[in-house]
Amino acid sequence: MSETAVNVRYMVSDVQACVDWYVDHLGFSQVMSAAPAFAAVERGPVRLLLSGRASSAGRPMPDGRLPEPGGWNRFQLVVQDLAAEVERLRAQGVSFRNDILSGPGGSQILAEDPSGNVVELFQPAAWA
Repeated sequence: MSETAVNVRYMVSDVQACVDWYVDHLGFSQVMSAAPAFAAVERGPVRLLLSGRASSAGRPMPDGRLPEPGGWNRFQLVVQDLAAEVERLRAQGVSFRNDILSGPGGSQILAEDPSGNVVELFQPAAWA
């Protein structure tokens, strides 16, 4: 792993289903797998750590809360043509939380992995 790599951990309900989703739909490569507990995929400098309930990251907190998937935090993938990318992913059955939203900085949409974790696809306004 490079010193410039960024690690993001997502809690997931099905490690292998999420590995397949990131590889098949978003162009990640599988780095390692200890499924069903844990796996890692990467794309460029982003390494995504996919942790299931059986992983150390899935253990209860001291107050009893359990880590769970599906929050609102996310990482962003910048794309050249957002509309075309959304069309391609919808044709593959990818689910989205919303429709494309546009603002002064660009356009975005939120895709959901099989565990409900969010990936933001973003096209800067300068590229529109």
